[in-house]
Amino acid sequence: MSWAVLWRRPSPFDAVRLDGGACGANVAAMPTPSDKASGVPAPVQGSEPAEERPTATGPDVIAGYLKTLTAGPGVYRMLDAGGDVIYVGKARNLKARVQNYTRLAGLPNRTIRMIQATAAMEFVTVRTEAEALLLEANLIKRFRPRFNVTLRDDKSFPYILIRRDQGAPQILKHRGARTVKGEYFGPFASAGAVNRTINMLERAFLLRSCSDSVFESRTRPCLLHQIKRCSAPCTGEISLDDYGRLVEEALRFLKGESQSVREMYQRLMEEAAEKLEFERAAMLRNRLWALAHVQAEQAINPDGVEEADVFAAFQEGGQTCIQVFFFRVGQNWGNRAYYPKADRSLPVEEVLDSFVAQFYDDKPVPRLILLSHEIANHVLLAEALSIKADRKVEIRVPQRGVKSGLVDHALSNAREALGRKLAESSSQRTLLAALGERFGLKRPPRRVDVFDNSHIMGTNAVGAMIVAGSEGFAKSAYRKFNIRSEQLTPGDDYGMMREVLERRFRRLAESEAEAPAASQPEALWEHVAAEEGAEPPGEEEAEGSPLGDVLPDRPDLVLVDGGAGQLTVAREVLAALGLAEIAVVGVAKGPDRDAGREHFHVPGRPSFMLEPRDPVLYFVQRLRDEAHRFAIGTHRAKRAKSLGVNPLDEIPGVGPTRKRALLKHFGSAKAVSRAGVDDLQAVSGISQEMAQKIYDFFHERRI
Repeated sequence: MSWAVLWRRPSPFDAVRLDGGACGANVAAMPTPSDKASGVPAPVQGSEPAEERPTATGPDVIAGYLKTLTAGPGVYRMLDAGGDVIYVGKARNLKARVQNYTRLAGLPNRTIRMIQATAAMEFVTVRTEAEALLLEANLIKRFRPRFNVTLRDDKSFPYILIRRDQGAPQILKHRGARTVKGEYFGPFASAGAVNRTINMLERAFLLRSCSDSVFESRTRPCLLHQIKRCSAPCTGEISLDDYGRLVEEALRFLKGESQSVREMYQRLMEEAAEKLEFERAAMLRNRLWALAHVQAEQAINPDGVEEADVFAAFQEGGQTCIQVFFFRVGQNWGNRAYYPKADRSLPVEEVLDSFVAQFYDDKPVPRLILLSHEIANHVLLAEALSIKADRKVEIRVPQRGVKSGLVDHALSNAREALGRKLAESSSQRTLLAALGERFGLKRPPRRVDVFDNSHIMGTNAVGAMIVAGSEGFAKSAYRKFNIRSEQLTPGDDYGMMREVLERRFRRLAESEAEAPAASQPEALWEHVAAEEGAEPPGEEEAEGSPLGDVLPDRPDLVLVDGGAGQLTVAREVLAALGLAEIAVVGVAKGPDRDAGREHFHVPGRPSFMLEPRDPVLYFVQRLRDEAHRFAIGTHRAKRAKSLGVNPLDEIPGVGPTRKRALLKHFGSAKAVSRAGVDDLQAVSGISQEMAQKIYDFFHERRI
């Protein structure tokens, strides 16, 4: 598949504003997204700096592209004044679609907000609408625009892999690109489902799961052989021919021939019993038990459905849950629930339509896709996925029979999962509201940043920031900070906290200074109100809107691990950066560091404690514990990495070859540091000049 050239028309509407609304007035250039990324401004002689005046946005900017747009299929991107992509769309006729955005009358508020925020557009022309659909899904997953339906959970699915690139094939769990030679089976809904299946397959077919290095170095069977979960081909307990037959039986089972495999083992067990080979009969009986367990783990195995994915969407309270069930070789390989980010005004059919297109951006496509709702683009989507899979893909909404039962089952799961999600979200919002009340905030916080440091006597010092919002912990917003300042005294907690806070909030202050006012949600609503008489959304409406769902960059509350000293440091940093209005609370550990006896330090109030059974107290403990867990994990990873650092790596001119030669000759880096120049020069590949450089490096470090 080949895409047409990406083009961006150099129009005055693309990079300028017109003062007073009159053409030909003073013009100031705005950096393009590429200029913004490189930090290079686009000055225009005879004009004032662009940053001193707001950039033009809205229908007039969009109308400027119409003269040169084609009537063919393609994909368009809407960018705000900061150069960020806010919407990606496809069109059979680009010119007609863009023209629709030049008139605000009759459009929903969500679309009006999007148009008013648009400062530039980019286009890609393609050959067919099916190609446009695939490209749209790619770009949505890449840019995650706030006005699109976006797939939040983008983790890859695990597979079972039987490697066949050596004499004794290995069974293992696999994620990512399928570059290893072997047989892949999946996808499975979770790593746990894969692990359980592999454990049962080991018991049934005695396949090895050890790595190649372990396999090649074994001199006697390992524990897995002792507990009858491996046939030990590593030490010759089974011949490679016999082991190969076990592998073929496992492959037949995974490919859906489970009944024939079971019948074969049943027959062999009976024959062994007739020949009084009771030990062999017991072994075959255990394999039958293991195979039955595997099939029981995979739950519902419908007749007539060999390979299919089932999508069921349920919508309530402005949120949507989509349950995806995977069926391969006639077996249910698990399910997963998704909660795509979408405007609450979108019907469930539109959310499902966009979700399915994005879902298969980086995943293999089955032959059959079953949906709970009719989607507008099902014919086009089937064509696009057939192109991607290079075979026919069918999309259906079953009305009766086994397939309809599968969809109903998935829909029931979606309904229950969304109910649990809404209950958890409601509880989270209630806790945030109570948190704001306890600490004297004007409104419930939408974002809470929690900071903690971790080190051992000042070494391998790191800072950590975790983030919580109305949906729980926002792990994509977590940040780790390596403490870099050389002026800090080892173990100076105040100094480390100051460095972490300065680095975090300096970026925020700079981004807010660069962002035009028109890109802020409040400003967007002012534009809408001026054009259409609209009003800003209430709290309930904002929860489901694109603006309400986006986790803000600026926190409403900052929690720091520590008492009055850490609180003072945090307030000084925020005041110096012009962010003094952000609320800060210090959480000091209680006497004997007992949980539940924490003291809270709030500016302008004496320190206080919360009631022992107050839910807010448990909530703060959860936040603090999560920050501590993240900080400790980061510190341990840094410490483990530092243990593997070799001082020879720091010497200029000493690469892998010389490093290996030195270690082979002297045995360790410490022995190299004690060697004289003549001893170093005796090593192959070490000249007199290099020997002197190595000697000076170690001896200068001791001074």
